[in-house]
Amino acid sequence: MIKENTGLEQKELSHLDAEGRIRMVDTSAKPITVRTAEASGFVKMAPETVAAIRDHRTPKGDPLETARLAGIMAAKRTAELIPLCHPLALSHADLQITLQDDGAQITSTASTSAQTGVEMEALTAVSVAALTLYDMCKAIDRRIEITDIRLERKIGGRSGEWHREKS
Repeated sequence: MIKENTGLEQKELSHLDAEGRIRMVDTSAKPITVRTAEASGFVKMAPETVAAIRDHRTPKGDPLETARLAGIMAAKRTAELIPLCHPLALSHADLQITLQDDGAQITSTASTSAQTGVEMEALTAVSVAALTLYDMCKAIDRRIEITDIRLERKIGGRSGEWHREKS
């Protein structure tokens, strides 16, 4: 069996069988529990780009609401994008975008009652929202950078609650 060494612990990789072939994890024996995940990311922009968004002067319309909707829609379709990701019926998906002087802070939340977690859905929502912001604003700022996409917190399942330590 192939082992994962994270530096914290060593455990078997769940998406590989004994011969190293890729497989979808069987969650049928796991209990259904309420699961929630929160993710975040940042889109760095020039101050002029942020001002254009605030003043509604972007050529493709409102990038914030478009990105918010795109992120929520993406969360619902995560299993179509990520190989071996279980399709989940989300009970909740939300995405918030806060403009700052140097860009946009994106935060997503996804929830379900299922046998597997919703971390990938929350991360996908942030990723697609960030890409949408880039697409909506690239005509005025090609230097946009998408950074710091990461899981912030997850609740539920066998491992219980986890949250990112503040650095």
